[in-house]
Amino acid sequence: MSGTEEGPGGRTLAVIAAEAGVSVSTVSKVLHNRSDVAARTRAKVQRLLAQHGYPGRSGPAATALAAGGLIDFVVNELDGAWAVELIRGAEEALDAVGMGLVVSAAHSRQGRQGRRWLDSLAARRTLGAILVVPELDQDEHRELRGLGIPFALISPADEPPEGVPWVGATNWPGGLAATRHLVRLGHRRIAVIGGPPHRLASRARVDGYRSALEEAGLPYDPALVRYGDFTNEPAHRHALDLLRLPDRPTAVFAGSDQQALSTYRAAATLGLRIPADLSVVGFDDLPFAEWVTPRLTTVRTPLAEMAAVAAGMVLQLLGGSRPPSLRVEVASELVVRDSSAPPPAS
Repeated sequence: MSGTEEGPGGRTLAVIAAEAGVSVSTVSKVLHNRSDVAARTRAKVQRLLAQHGYPGRSGPAATALAAGGLIDFVVNELDGAWAVELIRGAEEALDAVGMGLVVSAAHSRQGRQGRRWLDSLAARRTLGAILVVPELDQDEHRELRGLGIPFALISPADEPPEGVPWVGATNWPGGLAATRHLVRLGHRRIAVIGGPPHRLASRARVDGYRSALEEAGLPYDPALVRYGDFTNEPAHRHALDLLRLPDRPTAVFAGSDQQALSTYRAAATLGLRIPADLSVVGFDDLPFAEWVTPRLTTVRTPLAEMAAVAAGMVLQLLGGSRPPSLRVEVASELVVRDSSAPPPAS
């Protein structure tokens, strides 16, 4: 489609490009579902395409998208910097296209009590939803599809059913990079504290850890592997157990920054200094990673970007088009700070 081709109502792609502040080629890429467009730019262009009635972007949903509206954001728990970063990313992406966000907590309850968030989505007749609810069962997936609203998942516990869009991080490469870093510093007894073993992200991070050990010719010792739930208290108990071993590890790779902080606390309880006696690497790079002492070496998970991508997926579906990819993994990155150093001399 050329930049002078007319859309409905005599609108040209050039007009839409000017309104969006992008090039005509960028509008064409969005129109043809090309993947090489930033999430926020895509969302802005999609709104204008819907507003100007381009094919595939008509009907009530497209009208609502063009006029602005609300998208639901449902997260298991609202406490913690992890949820705040995700909410920030989704809100910024939607604000760029004149839409707002309704935030609610699903809480980790069982049965109908744990599905009130689904009832709320149905009652509000929401335009779409971004879901950070890892433990979705088959019945919940069935209910979601029955509501007929576009939705996308962030970091699901396992591979979602076919046709469900979702966004995650590159967890295996992140675990690999974290452990490689510790190996290159000279550590040979490296422990790992993962999240729930059934969670896709947790398994991938621990698998990355194991691959780095194998790559370095180091044995995989099950005694140095613990699983928690990505939060503080279980990680604190696990860290104490690991650091009380007769041949304790000289480094701990924690599956989240919260778990890393719990390892800090366990080390302090036992009189161990970080990084002089123990190196610690986290995962996520939440804002507090730079505030703690020593500053935390961690794997940056671009949470805000993940949420923006999920928002873009929902807007594409709402506008009547299918995302070019239903599975998007946003790249993680090792950030080296002060909590990792060579092991103490024996």
